[in-house]
Amino acid sequence: MQSYEISADILRGAIEFEATAHGVLPHRLPAWARLQCSDPQLAMVEAQPAGVRLVFRSAATVIELDTLRTKRAYAGAPPRPDGIYDLLVDGKLAAQASVAGGNVLFIDMPAGTMKAEPGPVGTLRFAGLPARAKNIEIWLPHNETTEIVALRSDAPIAPVAADGRKVWLHHGSSISHGSDAASPSTTWPALAASLSGLELINLGLGGSALLDPFVARVMRDTPADLISLKIGINVVNTDLMRLRAFGPAVHGFIDTIREGHPDTPLLVMSPILCPMHEDTPGPSLIDMSGLSLGQLRFRAAGNPAERAAGKLTLNMIRDELQRIVTQRAIDDPHLSYLDGRELYGAADAEELPLPDNLHPDAVTHRRIGERFAQLAFKMQ
Repeated sequence: MQSYEISADILRGAIEFEATAHGVLPHRLPAWARLQCSDPQLAMVEAQPAGVRLVFRSAATVIELDTLRTKRAYAGAPPRPDGIYDLLVDGKLAAQASVAGGNVLFIDMPAGTMKAEPGPVGTLRFAGLPARAKNIEIWLPHNETTEIVALRSDAPIAPVAADGRKVWLHHGSSISHGSDAASPSTTWPALAASLSGLELINLGLGGSALLDPFVARVMRDTPADLISLKIGINVVNTDLMRLRAFGPAVHGFIDTIREGHPDTPLLVMSPILCPMHEDTPGPSLIDMSGLSLGQLRFRAAGNPAERAAGKLTLNMIRDELQRIVTQRAIDDPHLSYLDGRELYGAADAEELPLPDNLHPDAVTHRRIGERFAQLAFKMQ
């Protein structure tokens, strides 16, 4: 077995990576952006490598990866499943595995506290791979912070040459991040990218799609051929702003992106259907009755009467986003709008209800990804 350094030419989907005491930690926001926000939620999710994968070419039949994971555990809720690593050979899923050991981050959502417990490095081993030259992708778990400690194989590896695929840069909430998807290559953005032959950079940030200016600047400075923004649900979740602030914040976010991508196709997406917040404002809080039964569920804690004062609901956000895009598209022919209910709407909610009232399950991720590839990538 030969060891290989983790370098930018084989690590895709990350904005930068940090050298740690153990190895390499992929980040989806650069250090300067991370310094502009002290929110521990954002710090946690940007370091979870949604869409990040090792990509190389090799005739190896055995590949080993040492990693140090940080797994989440929620007070009062059932244990979360282990993060999944997807191994793709020439673009097709060939194997899946998980890593033992690692750190555990204990989260008490009602109390708003987090506590870390350290653990050991684990080893992932994929064997029995075809003994021929092939493209290999190892997709890191989208929902576990993953420090890459070592990469080994029984044959030389080499970077995969650029194949001319367009780069799709996407920003959204926990659903875009991949919450409750089956595995990292089957989150809806990963599926949509695969179906459309695109190179994905996923800036889906669970609980943190909040129109932060530093995220807009990161997107402005990141090379991309297609850009999409899924805006709204986290603004309601956090009860962050009122209608008066929301519209200008959206304009400012788009303005910043356009500084670096003046003519790039840019799609603005409204939230998918979320029945509890369609006409009831946030915040979204833990449903304590479900937690007492070992179920993590959410409830809308706002009052519909507060809409008159500008407190946001998903229907209000959709109306405002459509108004903004319609207005701007007069002078920006590369700007378009997609109603998220075309990806998951009322009929889908009847068939496939959101298990925790907020996030879609694995089957729904696939449906959303397939529909997005059909609807949204007409902008190519």
